[in-house]
Amino acid sequence: MSYKAEGKIIHIGKEETFGANGFRKRLLVVMTEDQYPQTIPFEFTQDKCDLLNSFKLNAIVEINFNIKGREWTNPEGEVKYFMNLQGWRIVLKGENPVAEQEPVNDEPPF
Repeated sequence: MSYKAEGKIIHIGKEETFGANGFRKRLLVVMTEDQYPQTIPFEFTQDKCDLLNSFKLNAIVEINFNIKGREWTNPEGEVKYFMNLQGWRIVLKGENPVAEQEPVNDEPPF
């Protein structure tokens, strides 16, 4: 099942690589603009890490994500549960520019 969230980017983590197979992940944190704002971390993995390259802090974005959960048993036999929000799409909302644009020169050539 897919979900959506909207908020302002407050942190874009550096890409991390794990294991011999080169598993990649990158953290993105947004602050919602609700009555009671929430700070929400999203994890982008593998080729989805590259989606974050053109975004900047303070941009208002909409993120499509899946909820991922898993069970893990530690060496002492205690069962623990983990959950993360795995982003798979991100789009700019509003009028915030994503990347710097070249200035437009409206003057005619000499």
